[in-house]
Amino acid sequence: MVIIVRSRAIGCPEFHEREWGAMWSGDQLDLDAYLARIGYDGPVGEDGELRPDLGTLYAVHRAHTGAITFENLDVLLGRPVGLGVKALEDKLVHDRRGGYCYEQNSLLAAALERIGFEVSGRGARNRTRGDTLLAVTHAVLVATVEGEPWLCDAGFGHQGPREPVPLAKPGAEVVQGEWTYAVREEGDGILVLCMLREGAWRDLYAFSPQPYYPVDYVLLNHYSSSHPRSAFVGQVIVQHPGDPVHHPVRRALVGRELTGLYADGRVERRSVDPDELLALLDREFGLRLSGRDAEELARINRRRD
Repeated sequence: MVIIVRSRAIGCPEFHEREWGAMWSGDQLDLDAYLARIGYDGPVGEDGELRPDLGTLYAVHRAHTGAITFENLDVLLGRPVGLGVKALEDKLVHDRRGGYCYEQNSLLAAALERIGFEVSGRGARNRTRGDTLLAVTHAVLVATVEGEPWLCDAGFGHQGPREPVPLAKPGAEVVQGEWTYAVREEGDGILVLCMLREGAWRDLYAFSPQPYYPVDYVLLNHYSSSHPRSAFVGQVIVQHPGDPVHHPVRRALVGRELTGLYADGRVERRSVDPDELLALLDREFGLRLSGRDAEELARINRRRD
């Protein structure tokens, strides 16, 4: 898709044209490498190409959330978090690392766009901290399939959906394995993603119809990766939504606490010794850092005693 933008500068009578390519830079993504990274085993057309249909959307979303871990380790290592598609491909695909919402959903958006889906962004407010009003710091996606919108989110950590959630019929319950989600509608078009736990619906986050663009995520990413009040600054955050068959428990490591969340409401918690961090990241989350990065992360983690 090519968008022609005409703008008039003040005091200048002529128009200028600028061409924008794919919004999420999907044309630059090595799709084969991405599909191999997530272990895609969904439908493929007779010509070997993926179709922008609902079956493909489900399969890509499910594979992505199962394969790529939510993590903020580069923030702790003092590195800039790049959102360019090639930087994301290098880190999350080729280096087999994870990332947080801006990285995860920017990569997912690029892949979906490359396949042929119509994808737009949204900004969301986290509601998992009770009645505290938080700023818009979460990035989500809306993919349109045959005229109907679907919430796609590979970046909400261990509580996030493994598969797309329909937005056309707010209130409908969506069962994903042992977990149930629903989207309810509030005033002013606000939509809220909820999770059913222990017989009660719990809000995860709320988002408005206002589209967000990659440049918006650059700004939000800067706050999340550098502001001293950001939850991602100063502590390890690594999470995974689990697998319905092999790993039904959803795990989260925040600081020194490892949490296991089960569909029946059970929550397991234990403290993590600094010396077991690297082994735990490998065993529970499939993250293996290079020698220098591993040493630096271990040093930073011990220094926080």
